[in-house]
Amino acid sequence: MKKIVFLTGTRADFGKLKSLIQTTQDNSNYEVHIFATGMHLNAKYGLTSDEIYKAGFRNIYPFVNHTKEEHMDRALAKTIEGFSDYIEGINPDLIVVHGDRVEAMGGAIVGSLNNILVAHVEGGEISGTIDELIRHSISKLAHIHLVTNNNAKTLLLQLGELENSIFVIGSPDLDLMNEENLPALTDVKEYYDISYKKYAVAMFHPVTTEYHDIKKTIKNFVDSLIESQLNYIVIYPNNDLGSREILEEYSRIQDNPRIKIFPSLRFEFFLALLKNAEFMIGNSSAGIREAPHFQVPSIDIGTRQNNRAYLNSIEHCDYDTKNILETISKILNRKVKIINKNLEFGSGDSNILFANILRKKEFWDISHQKQFQKIKTNE
Repeated sequence: MKKIVFLTGTRADFGKLKSLIQTTQDNSNYEVHIFATGMHLNAKYGLTSDEIYKAGFRNIYPFVNHTKEEHMDRALAKTIEGFSDYIEGINPDLIVVHGDRVEAMGGAIVGSLNNILVAHVEGGEISGTIDELIRHSISKLAHIHLVTNNNAKTLLLQLGELENSIFVIGSPDLDLMNEENLPALTDVKEYYDISYKKYAVAMFHPVTTEYHDIKKTIKNFVDSLIESQLNYIVIYPNNDLGSREILEEYSRIQDNPRIKIFPSLRFEFFLALLKNAEFMIGNSSAGIREAPHFQVPSIDIGTRQNNRAYLNSIEHCDYDTKNILETISKILNRKVKIINKNLEFGSGDSNILFANILRKKEFWDISHQKQFQKIKTNE
């Protein structure tokens, strides 16, 4: 029996890993464990580790890695120490991490230095800010790559990764986005006491490389929400450097009748709200991936999602309040039919593809010794 450890640090990466965890936990060939850390154990952000337990998963190990302030380097250090102690007792055959968070980097570091196979989900993507550095660093530490599409595969080949270590499985959150997997909107609204008939979803995360401007940019964002006089469901940011300033600014709209603020939402409940929203606004990757999947227009503000998908359902603008308001007006009055022909995020069967890959002997035989693959040229 193979032992697999999934590491999750946020509500977002749990949503990405959930179907992969489920398909392996349901298989008697695997002993599945979950290392829950990061925002999951932070009450300020909704203590989302509860959602992991509610999903019915077993063998969950909670570990607090956050400090009093938002220090990403210290969170990384604590993750490495805690995860190293943990896997010494578990002795897994495979560690699965996702995305571009320091928790995933910590897991990849521990796995690679302890000669344990590391699989990285959704590497090979490009965006902006510090996320790019972390994501590519994890890819270089990981032995196996479970990517969204062929574009991501090509980028990993450019980074020198071996082709036989890269598997295209799509984006696993799509496994949860089928209509039958989502709760009814009426149930979601009742659960969260949301009375708006029409609303937009707003999420604004700190951009660590632009920390010096965070107070101005978040003030402009909040001013835009207020001045638009629309209804919004606002969700807390991640806990990167700058989140404190964002939450301080949100105190201005805490009692605004047009705005409901939540530390976190259950992932399937969030998807149901997003599916029925007028639009999404902010700088979350959900506006680039999940919103287009539901044919919901989105407004991408600033640089955090630079180089990501440019689809006709997405409007981009800078941090200026006037420009944000103009873009909101444009979204509400647009008559262009949404056409997203190049989503390439998979077919909602990542869990099945993942299960099939795990059955292959060559998957488990991938070398723990990383090799750099040179790109062939015509020279």
